[in-house]
Amino acid sequence: MSRTDPPLPSAEPEPGLMPARPRRRARSEMRFVGIGVSPGIAIGQAFGVREPDTIVTRQRIAAADIEAELARLDASVRQSQKQLVKLRQKLHVLPEEAQTEIEPLIAAYLHMLGPTRLMRGIRHRVRETLVSAETAVAEETEATAAQMLALPIGTTEDDRASRDRRAEEVREIGRRLIRNLTRTAFRSFADLPNGAVVVADSLRPADAALLNPERVAGVATEEGGAAGHTAIMLRSLGLPTVLGAIGLSHKIEPGDTIIVDGATGIVILNPTAATLTRARADQLAFAEGRNRLAGLLRLAAETSCGMPIALHANLELLAELPMLSQVGAEGIGLLRTEFVFMNRETPPDEAVQTEIYRQVIAAAGGAPVTIRVLDWGGEKDIDSLSNAGLVPELNDVNPALGLRGVRLLLRRPTLLETQLSAILRAAVGATSDLRILVPMVTCLEEVRQARAIYDRVIRRLARDGVRLPDPLPLFGVMIETPGAALSADGLAAACDFFALGTNDLTMYTLAVDRADGGVGSLFDPLHPAVLRLMQFAIDAAGRYNRPLSVCGEIAGDPAFTPLLLGLGVRTLSMNAVNVPRVKQAVRAVELGACARLAAQAMRECDAESVRAHVVAFARKHGLTEPALPTL
Repeated sequence: MSRTDPPLPSAEPEPGLMPARPRRRARSEMRFVGIGVSPGIAIGQAFGVREPDTIVTRQRIAAADIEAELARLDASVRQSQKQLVKLRQKLHVLPEEAQTEIEPLIAAYLHMLGPTRLMRGIRHRVRETLVSAETAVAEETEATAAQMLALPIGTTEDDRASRDRRAEEVREIGRRLIRNLTRTAFRSFADLPNGAVVVADSLRPADAALLNPERVAGVATEEGGAAGHTAIMLRSLGLPTVLGAIGLSHKIEPGDTIIVDGATGIVILNPTAATLTRARADQLAFAEGRNRLAGLLRLAAETSCGMPIALHANLELLAELPMLSQVGAEGIGLLRTEFVFMNRETPPDEAVQTEIYRQVIAAAGGAPVTIRVLDWGGEKDIDSLSNAGLVPELNDVNPALGLRGVRLLLRRPTLLETQLSAILRAAVGATSDLRILVPMVTCLEEVRQARAIYDRVIRRLARDGVRLPDPLPLFGVMIETPGAALSADGLAAACDFFALGTNDLTMYTLAVDRADGGVGSLFDPLHPAVLRLMQFAIDAAGRYNRPLSVCGEIAGDPAFTPLLLGLGVRTLSMNAVNVPRVKQAVRAVELGACARLAAQAMRECDAESVRAHVVAFARKHGLTEPALPTL
């Protein structure tokens, strides 16, 4: 081999804990601001895990060395598979919710190590460009991840988070393969003392799975975000965590005391005595608050005047199903089915989909379940759909206004027919109130066409002698565009229920993408135009006696609960972790006061005046104040 090209960035080695050094004189208190991803306050001794850079140089090989290099790659793949299987076998010591988060991730890793496009691309690079296995892995995984990240920006945080997670999964497979090719040791946390706070440049999901929550007090890293697998893992472990605290890992020394506030995102190194006293008081207050929320688990979600409010959970992964019972959610208000189509070479057939939906319905235990059919578009480039030629390349100048949601399903009716048939088969014998939800509707004709397909599938199954659920699942539409909101009367006559998606409704109404730093501060669901569109849809649902839920992010913010109740909303669907806090808000308010708040808000002409009413109400009733407009 000859080194002829510049080095490529790739995986870093994983030595153990930072070696001890003699303590120096007392140092000043230092504060770092990151992203709080798992609430709670950790106070303990900082233990750093540093990873010096490893450079993978672009190494050429001779044609005669191709087979030997592929053999090295195959050995690395086998070793990686063994490591992942071994890690999966160790998961039984973790809390159940942590197990259910990491198991699907390990399955995705194992899938990528199989006969996938990624592995074919790596082998192609070895054969056709005559580079070493390490070089091929580094180049192909980075190119694949870059393609994912270069897709046009979509419309919701969930879409972007899903894309970022998928890109990071590919990079993690590359790092693992290169570690095994270069025989670099894995990071170990076995020697951590009780009460340690782990500090690192970054932490990967497989690393998080090795942390013992009975010994580790908290985690702080310089890299990472709130929506990644690592953040989800650490939340499920219940470890106070701050990610993205830049500069932290290079400032700690052995024996340093550290405070990690996983709610505010603040990390304090070498706190003063006064700071420590305040942190311990906050730690106690957090524990008491958590106990109070836990006490709400078996209490009804009803207002102080006795009005029941249904609190449901939005789910994106099967791994999140255990959260339903843990937080007291009364059902699944929005199951995003895009996960069914991801991490596959080809679209899932009817049998595969039927089994997945059957698992979801069974896990709900008779509680209501709303399944949203495939919502492709924005930046959701799903390989299985692209490989089958079912979707175009995402090259629109403005993908949010292009072929997405129901528009794609009507263009490719086989996709919708297969999914509807699978849902109907899975619902047979279920005791759940099952509903089917169609995304991104803008006009009545789209609803009529989608409903005709639904009726056609029902007739076909009946004709084929297939048992159908009784009653049949309700058929509803998402209200997430101004066109749908203003057409709500006509839509209500053609469907069975509404789901208000306030994230996209706000974006389309205000022409603002909150991910765009230049205009993100203008994204505000308290804008009177957004509220009036919501009110129009809510009133139409009432006139036609159609159930309506709100499933955007404001549904999970307790500061907005009184306003939504006052507008007439009786079902809220949110990220599962927010259910206890919203229940607390529901139980703290009286419906008449909420109606007066809504009336005041609807008389205003600007968002700041609306916000003033919402904030005043929240303070009066001891609720969390809204953080908008920077949701």
